[in-house]
Amino acid sequence: MPKDRINVLLLENVHENAVALFERHGYTSVRHLKTALSGDALKDALAETHILGIRSRSQVTDEVLEAAEKLMAIGCFSIGTDQVSLKAAKMRGIPVFNAPYSNTRSVAELVLAEIICLFRGTFEKSWSAHEGGWMKSAEGSHEVRGKTLGIVGYGHIGSQLSIMAEAMGLKVVFYDIVEKLALGNASSLPSLDALLETSDVVSLHVPSSPTTRDMIGERELALMKPGSLLINAARGEVVDIDALAASLRRGHLRGAAVDVFPKEPKGGNDTFESPLRGLRNVILTPHVGGSTEEAQANIGAEVAEKLVKYSDNGSTAGAVNFVEVALPENDDVSRFMHIHRNVPGVLSAINEIFATRGMNISGEYLRTDGDIGYVVVDIDAHIEAGMGIRKALAAIPGTIRTRFLL
Repeated sequence: MPKDRINVLLLENVHENAVALFERHGYTSVRHLKTALSGDALKDALAETHILGIRSRSQVTDEVLEAAEKLMAIGCFSIGTDQVSLKAAKMRGIPVFNAPYSNTRSVAELVLAEIICLFRGTFEKSWSAHEGGWMKSAEGSHEVRGKTLGIVGYGHIGSQLSIMAEAMGLKVVFYDIVEKLALGNASSLPSLDALLETSDVVSLHVPSSPTTRDMIGERELALMKPGSLLINAARGEVVDIDALAASLRRGHLRGAAVDVFPKEPKGGNDTFESPLRGLRNVILTPHVGGSTEEAQANIGAEVAEKLVKYSDNGSTAGAVNFVEVALPENDDVSRFMHIHRNVPGVLSAINEIFATRGMNISGEYLRTDGDIGYVVVDIDAHIEAGMGIRKALAAIPGTIRTRFLL
């Protein structure tokens, strides 16, 4: 299929960098919407879509994928991919790409700013000033220097925050279920409980999973030092919001900053509801940890580039739900891609199809996992329309999808 006939749909105001990159590579059929789509509207839009780009609000479920027969790749212009049914996409031969590191700096900067503001009581003083008050007092206002920051989850964001916080004079400790190399003078603690009991401020940087759901609840909050702070810029399900609100009202915690919530408004016109509303010692932000112009520009370019590479030459490097194959450019060859259920005999059947036609295989790439296999074959021959290769490949038992780059 010529590139100008490959339909690209970008939702949720994906950065213009993505549009420009697609067009620069010859993809001129790009539809760019500022809003998310859902339900029948999303299904209708995907009926003729080959490449889909979303952020966090469009939910690509198994039911939606069932209606997207032409869809060949999905780009999540975000860190997370919770909005896509990854297994359903995989079993339909649809790789999903994301940008796991592009907004790392933006999130770390926001968390550090919130830590400083909470220790200084900045928002309470600002709120008072807006109402005509004048809280000119040093009481309860502290420098961050010398305080202990506990980081739960020492991945890309957590480790970057660690470096930045240490430069501000904070002592950094961290806990991660996977052994991680400490950066700078940070030190690892053996358990979450030990971190909670030690830290003056705790910042969460863990993924959403069954093991992290409500990992900070009533028991964990009680373990935290009286007068300490909690920051959650990770996932909304990680903290029991009702328990957090109760701890703050009780005065056990001095303050909190929350950027993610178990239930978030679908759009700007919907009302945000939370038991944390109205608490002057809580900074509430609408899931904007990674929402800087710099981060969105980086994400737009990174995800669009992965989608273009997959469409252009079949490379799946960076896919979150798919076997990863980094492929060379397909100059002067005809490239065939075959996605199939991981069952015996597929590779030999593919090779037989080319051998019986007297074609020389100049390159062959195979990756499998427990569910699927992905074979890419380069042929240094001109392919005639009547050779029936596509039909023969599609007829192999277990075939999910075939693609051709001629």
